[in-house]
Amino acid sequence: MKGHVSQRHKEQAVALLIIDMINPLEFEDGQKLYEQMRTTANQIARLKEQSRSYHIPVIYVNDNYGHWQSDFRQIVDDCLYEQVRGQDIAHVLKPEEEDYFILKPQFSGFFSTPLDILLRYLNVRTLILTGVAGNMCVHFTANDAYMHGYKVIVPRDCTASINKRDNQEALQVMEKVVHANIAPAADLNLRHIITEAKAYYEDTV
Repeated sequence: MKGHVSQRHKEQAVALLIIDMINPLEFEDGQKLYEQMRTTANQIARLKEQSRSYHIPVIYVNDNYGHWQSDFRQIVDDCLYEQVRGQDIAHVLKPEEEDYFILKPQFSGFFSTPLDILLRYLNVRTLILTGVAGNMCVHFTANDAYMHGYKVIVPRDCTASINKRDNQEALQVMEKVVHANIAPAADLNLRHIITEAKAYYEDTV
């Protein structure tokens, strides 16, 4: 989580967003969500590693969980080192030094945050959205991304909700309404996605 932007990140036109996976899960229904998140976390970790190999910037978009005096590093440390339900998931998806982060006060990653400013600074036009909950924060972020003019990809095995059916219904809505690509992560051709995103960026500047 360095204080500067990699030039390579500004050349890819694609960003990977990891939404609310750094999460203590200490709330009602937190155990149910945890059970859905365990497999999802491993899928996101693999996609993150692949994205890093293509120099795609990784942005953690995280709720502050009502802790208005905490920053992202404190939230990460609390999840890593306190005895919370989401500790093992935080270890699987621990942020790296070159990753970016945005704290959000509500469901959408765009609402009252500098996310759009960061994305435009990075020349991003295509977003790969992952995380939880698929039917809440991922869905709201996808809607706002579409309204801001971004192309949206939501790998269906990289999101989770408390209820599997709710998650699947949210994915279907995102596919239909915001034209999201919901193919599983293994089917994503990141090289092709970057090429298309660069062409889209050049057409919109």
